[in-house]
Amino acid sequence: MPEVETIARKLRDGCGGDPSILGREIRSVEIRHPKPIAFPGVEAAREQMRSLVFEEISRRGKFLVCRLSRGYLLIHLRMSGDLQVLPAGQPPRKHDHVIWHLSGDADLRFHDPRRFGRIWLVESPQEVLGPLGPEPLAPDFTAARLAEMLRARKRLLKPLLLDQTFLAGLGNIYTDEALHRARLHPLRRSDSLRKDEVSRLWRGIRAALRVGIAQDGASIDWVYRGGEFQNHFRVYGREGKNCKKCGAKIHRIVVGQRSTYFCPKCQSMGRKNRRK
Repeated sequence: MPEVETIARKLRDGCGGDPSILGREIRSVEIRHPKPIAFPGVEAAREQMRSLVFEEISRRGKFLVCRLSRGYLLIHLRMSGDLQVLPAGQPPRKHDHVIWHLSGDADLRFHDPRRFGRIWLVESPQEVLGPLGPEPLAPDFTAARLAEMLRARKRLLKPLLLDQTFLAGLGNIYTDEALHRARLHPLRRSDSLRKDEVSRLWRGIRAALRVGIAQDGASIDWVYRGGEFQNHFRVYGREGKNCKKCGAKIHRIVVGQRSTYFCPKCQSMGRKNRRK
């Protein structure tokens, strides 16, 4: 989520070297590969986006939400997607799969080497975003609300926190970082947490995301530009290195097919919580 929030701010506010796209008209759309277009299809998307204007840029979970003069453009960057505003007329790069030619001699380019990202053009964002869980930085996401959600699900913490229908926006990196801040083992059951542990998790989630946003996200792959959060990781990607809090060696396990990093001392399971 911090990476998507960073891109949304750049496109909206014109910071980080990319000019704002607010108020720009879509003169034409060049779709160089059909796979990213999830809805309504290549030809319909190309025709329906023409002459529309970018009126608002925001984020919901890991989705970029662009309110147009008619309808909404939703973009999920997935593993390797990026959006960049470049001067018009520059030759397309190999993985520039969708190019919006905008007023003001600018191009908005969707660049995605792995082609996992998806694009929707819809009348209402709820058509796609409806199943998402609450926003972890929203004012109404309280520790009490999190406690109710955790008790109701009765699942292991790590895969539950990655479930976007439970909580919108947490990815693998930020889940591991949040759990370390909360001193909770990734294999704890959600309904086993005490009140103080829920409070620690609530604070840990919000702190990890806020630090990530402040650092413009994490650049752990060449496809994402400019993030610095990777220089502040507590556990993620640090297998065998010393925990910055206690000095113990960071462990790596696989949970739900995702690499998971934790400190066995700071994040002990405890005897009562060990699975038999």
